[in-house]
Amino acid sequence: MKLLVTGGAGFIGSNFILYMLDRYPCDRIVCLDKLTYAGNLFYLEKAKNNPNFSFVKGDICDKSFVKQLFAKEKFDTVVNFAAQSHVDRSIASSADFIHTNVYGVSLLLDTCLEYGVTRFHQISTDEVYGESLTDIPFTESSPLDPGNPYSASKAAADMLVMSYFRTHGLNVTITRSTNNYGPHQHTEKLIPRLITNALSGGTLPIYGDGSNIRDWLYVTDHCAAVDAVVRKGKAGEIYNVCARNERTNLEIARLVCKTVGVGEGQIVFTPDRKGHDKRYFVSDAKIRTQLGWKTQTNFETGFSSTVKWYKGLLKEKTL
Repeated sequence: MKLLVTGGAGFIGSNFILYMLDRYPCDRIVCLDKLTYAGNLFYLEKAKNNPNFSFVKGDICDKSFVKQLFAKEKFDTVVNFAAQSHVDRSIASSADFIHTNVYGVSLLLDTCLEYGVTRFHQISTDEVYGESLTDIPFTESSPLDPGNPYSASKAAADMLVMSYFRTHGLNVTITRSTNNYGPHQHTEKLIPRLITNALSGGTLPIYGDGSNIRDWLYVTDHCAAVDAVVRKGKAGEIYNVCARNERTNLEIARLVCKTVGVGEGQIVFTPDRKGHDKRYFVSDAKIRTQLGWKTQTNFETGFSSTVKWYKGLLKEKTL
């Protein structure tokens, strides 16, 4: 298999590349990344000497560049991690989110059609379903009801992807995962922000009263889910991915304090985010029963490993 992994120098994309190179030594992977603030070639240090890996700096929204890359490399599979993904930034200004998350996806889809790519996989999010108001989990057939500009842009991309399956017969799949955590995540996100603040003696800011709930999926388990869908998933299908590790934000902050060894007095409550969804709740029965995927990392083990990784970065003054 020859894969193009877009956004491959970011959090989940870089973990996916390392996972795939380790698991499939005969596959060839090209990483395309714009290297914005959230991308870092340091995350791909272990891959740089692998003869089956190459990195290309570029933008998925640059039509001429993307076409030239596809013509040269002749990919058979594209996995799209490239996205603007921080909700707070989308609330402040949505234009970049629409440009990258919608236009960029449309350009990739058109180019896949033109150059005969046999599988396009879109990385999405459970946030496209909107806030969970009951204890009945969302399934892949639940209606989309995004509550912020970021999730709205991802929902629009999902609908566009599915339209290319129905209109053009393009072989597409989508995964919608819950919140990821683990190495390589930018410190603007909750868990790495709390960990690094605690390690450096700062405060641990929590929105509102800290009662918002998220399900936490270790990034390597997400990589395994994407791999399963790309290789065994049915064309035109969507698969939810979750870990069943629900925690409130306040519980996460308290766990950081306990793991790092600081007092809970460092936790501070800040004005709540606009339109802050209380909870996302999805069922992963489909990917478990149809593809045999399941999580391998319990939350305590994954969290401890994540704290250890950020400790190492601070020690090396990489952050």
